[in-house]
Amino acid sequence: MRGVLRLSPARRGVLVSGGGDGGGAPAPFALACPAPLDEGDRVTLGHGSGGRLTQRLLEEIILPAFESPALDRRDDQAVVDAGPGRLAFTTDGFVITPLFFPGGDIGKLAVHGTVNDLAMSGAAPRFLSVAFILEEGLPLDTLRRVVLSMRDAARACGVAIVTGDTKVVGRGHADRIFVTTSGVGSVPDGVSLSSDRVRPGDVAIVSGTIADHGMAVMAARDELGFGDALSSDTAPLHGLVAALLASRADVRCLRDPTRGGLAAALVEIAARSRVAVEIDEPRLPVRPAVRGACELLGLDPLFVANEGKLVAFVAERDAARALDALRAHPLGRDAAVVARATDRAAGNVVRTSIGSRRALDLPWTDPLPRIC
Repeated sequence: MRGVLRLSPARRGVLVSGGGDGGGAPAPFALACPAPLDEGDRVTLGHGSGGRLTQRLLEEIILPAFESPALDRRDDQAVVDAGPGRLAFTTDGFVITPLFFPGGDIGKLAVHGTVNDLAMSGAAPRFLSVAFILEEGLPLDTLRRVVLSMRDAARACGVAIVTGDTKVVGRGHADRIFVTTSGVGSVPDGVSLSSDRVRPGDVAIVSGTIADHGMAVMAARDELGFGDALSSDTAPLHGLVAALLASRADVRCLRDPTRGGLAAALVEIAARSRVAVEIDEPRLPVRPAVRGACELLGLDPLFVANEGKLVAFVAERDAARALDALRAHPLGRDAAVVARATDRAAGNVVRTSIGSRRALDLPWTDPLPRIC
């Protein structure tokens, strides 16, 4: 009897028997042996098996970068001292392409994005978890660059990566790397920020130029040739938030306008607080290169993602104090009052410019997919 063995080039196995159909024809069959070959410089399915290759991946790339007492215990969870008071908790996923872009990369973005979600509640970020979905064939050097970037970003933010997970999927079932991060932070006593606290008369302050991140990623993805003129604004905002809260201004609400841009953030806030929001369009801070790229591609800066900016709704009487506090911080130098909450047509957002008034209508789909 004969057998026909078909094995993936990345696998090895032993054929012990094979049968024919009784008529002399071989009976084809395929074996998938669970012992993957180590390709050396690339991720294989074995790296997600929980076996020796998994341990090598952890011990050579991930654990040395994220070293912390909680992580060193190698448990399936982290036990940490979160301190007294209230906790803020968030989770986010990152599927950006390209993985590396002017001003940042998926690793830095994942840390900053989670830190910023915590900061919008007024929380001081404390601990992060990270989970990787890796595609088979990913160069290990690419993973190493992402991990080291996350390490550096976490250290700069003063947060510890204390737990996580790694999974590997077959070729074509992911796009190189997907990252999921969760974060825990502590909220100071007396701080209460929410999108349902905005009242008519409050003003909206944006902390700097808008649309930088989305246009930088779009230009890098499509090789539009803008060079260094476009760069992502990805940055951790908890220090800026702390400076704003320390000013004693009456801050009602904070948002980081990521996907959907400033427009989506304002629409959400208007709906939650049942106020109208009037945008003073000429006051919107937009870099000339970003404005030019938006015009070239037919995009509106209001709808383009940011990763290092916030919008704050503040009581009108404290607007100057809040603006001064933001502008005194390196990440808030270009802060500007851009909108006002009113009681006209509650729930609507209107853009005003040179005497005209136009209702802001959100697009049905994302004009810039996979930008975070």
